Amino acid sequence: MEFDWQLAGGYLLRLAVATMAGGVIGFERERGGHWAGLRTHMVVALGSATFVLLGSSVADGDPNAGARVVQGVAAGIGFLGAGTILKLDHREKIKGLTTASSIWLAAAVGAVAGLGRYELMAVSVLMAVIVLAVLRPLSRRIGDEEDHHRSPQPPVDLK
Repeated sequence: MEFDWQLAGGYLLRLAVATMAGGVIGFERERGGHWAGLRTHMVVALGSATFVLLGSSVADGDPNAGARVVQGVAAGIGFLGAGTILKLDHREKIKGLTTASSIWLAAAVGAVAGLGRYELMAVSVLMAVIVLAVLRPLSRRIGDEEDHHRSPQPPVDLK
């Protein structure tokens, strides 16, 4: 089997775009001092794009192969995201939900870039920046702190 430079160039473009898109999301998280930042989001997006490209290259004519790869990435990334969530018992707070969801989004953006759907990727990243950065002051103003959520209070026994 001979090395296909044209195919490698196409892979490089999709992987680089995925990595940069993950970096945009990660930069916002890094700037906010969150656990998963620039490099984490870049690697998640790169990994997702790599899996999508691998799935498409070994599909052997199976039209559902790509969908199964995307499904596996979407489910599997949840484990990484779950690792960023902490329940702080002494403060009745849960931290990391927004970071976990941004990791999940970085995986989706990487998969979209791997499929070469750059318009969808660009719109997704734009929406992520709006939600994560632009809406942060509004979220704080209404009392919903970034990455924090009060645990529900136990029911009051009226007996």
